[in-house]
Amino acid sequence: MRYFSLLLFLSLFFHISVRGQNGSRELVNSTYQYGGLVRLDSTKKSIYLTFTGGDFGEGTMDVCRTLKKYQIPANFFFTGDFYRNNNNRKAIKKLMKDGHYLGPHSDKHLLYASWEDRDLLLVTKDSFRSDLLANFQIMNDRGIKSEGIRFFMPPYEWYNDSISYWSRELGLQLINFTAGTRSNADYTTTDMGKRYVPSEMIMQSIFDYEAKDPHGLNGFILLLHVGAGPGRVDKFYTYLPRLIKDLKRLGYQFALLNDNKGNLTTGLRNK
Repeated sequence: MRYFSLLLFLSLFFHISVRGQNGSRELVNSTYQYGGLVRLDSTKKSIYLTFTGGDFGEGTMDVCRTLKKYQIPANFFFTGDFYRNNNNRKAIKKLMKDGHYLGPHSDKHLLYASWEDRDLLLVTKDSFRSDLLANFQIMNDRGIKSEGIRFFMPPYEWYNDSISYWSRELGLQLINFTAGTRSNADYTTTDMGKRYVPSEMIMQSIFDYEAKDPHGLNGFILLLHVGAGPGRVDKFYTYLPRLIKDLKRLGYQFALLNDNKGNLTTGLRNK
């Protein structure tokens, strides 16, 4: 009975539609991996600046102010616990007011699949849905309506075909960062040894990749974090103004993943 009620609630909550451009059809000139969208139109000079947040969010207001200053739209995926944390409420309201995309990142930041064997699921379909529903519920409580949400970034940015399929059943397109740069390593700390990546090296990796890829950073989902916690002094979000200015200088514009009706868009707000 509980499982049936959950499915019914999900159907009403998400207004499920697995067909169309955000569902089973693949987008033109885009790249998919394990059913997840990992790069958008590689023929257009658009970048999808994307942030995740879970345990830490100390840089969220700094990111808000920087985006506002440069009139840049961005995409944010937060866990349910991040949305619940009262310390983040002011920043979340600011992001909503400024028109950024806010989406789910799972409620409890679950690990869906084994690191050693990607095909080995560590969650059931029921637990996956229950956790994602809880993420959406707190978003709804914070005033973020489900109608405009069609993209989902998995926790740890780690998933497999089953997770992508279960996401599509809920009317969601799973997305992940575009590989090739070290931007997603901005959470690493010095005690991680060789895994630690300094911010200057992260910045260099972005522009090195831009120079060597025939398509540059076109359609890139460039992933950063809104916080790294006290263990990282070298915060990459403080480099955001420089990153934005350098990318603009190369002719890139910044895009939202979708409009407020949930339709995928490459429309650019910044001039």
